[in-house]
Amino acid sequence: MSELDGKTALVTGGATLIGRAVVHALHTAGAAVAVADIDEEGGRSVADELGDRALFERTDIRDDAAVDRFVAAAAERFGGIDILVNLACSYLDEGGASPRADWLESLDVNVVSAVMMTRAVRPHMRARGGGAIVNFTSISSQVAQTGRWLYPVGKAALVQLTRNMAMDLAPDGIRVNSVSAGWTWSKVMVELSGDDRAKTDRVAAPFHLLGRVGDPEEVANVVVFLAGDKASFVTGADWAVDGGYSAMGPEQAEPAIQKLQQ
Repeated sequence: MSELDGKTALVTGGATLIGRAVVHALHTAGAAVAVADIDEEGGRSVADELGDRALFERTDIRDDAAVDRFVAAAAERFGGIDILVNLACSYLDEGGASPRADWLESLDVNVVSAVMMTRAVRPHMRARGGGAIVNFTSISSQVAQTGRWLYPVGKAALVQLTRNMAMDLAPDGIRVNSVSAGWTWSKVMVELSGDDRAKTDRVAAPFHLLGRVGDPEEVANVVVFLAGDKASFVTGADWAVDGGYSAMGPEQAEPAIQKLQQ
């Protein structure tokens, strides 16, 4: 038997590069997977790739009624809900120039919508005797980043929210953890680099002990672990999947002292 046989997983943002990797990994581990995304073409394509144990519903996670419809459709199709991955996010961020509307939009997508998804799945997980929730946070939650205010603040809030969720959902047998990804090959990286992976790795090298960006599948593997029974005593934790980014201080992965002698 595969690790997640008989389980049903919901993934928001499942049409993105990282989201698709998470969906595929959960499916490969045995789970039926329901995908929520506003990208209808991308969401349908990932569901079509996987066949009968996959479902796509175009869902705007800022809309509580749409969230409820998505959760109800997944529960009806697959008989229950065991896993939620809150992956969808907004990168909207003009730093200190961001108007109030941008702040509210960013926090709505990156924080509040994760809460609404969790509220919607909680009764279904309780009915199954428990479940697992994985929130997508970020290395941005821990450090200051030039010109970025909205995204890091939202992700930092989600780290704290993960702890609070873990506390209050534990009596229902629901574990809640988060993954803080480092630079990961994604749509943003593709667009910024002109789809040049080698260049992206070179730029990322000083900031990551492993000297490169991560693959979406490497992040997905940690999500599968946290969603499964092998992580049965793991809750309330933020997992760094960042190639050593968060382990480094300001000197980065370069010999700073030697630079004084050059």
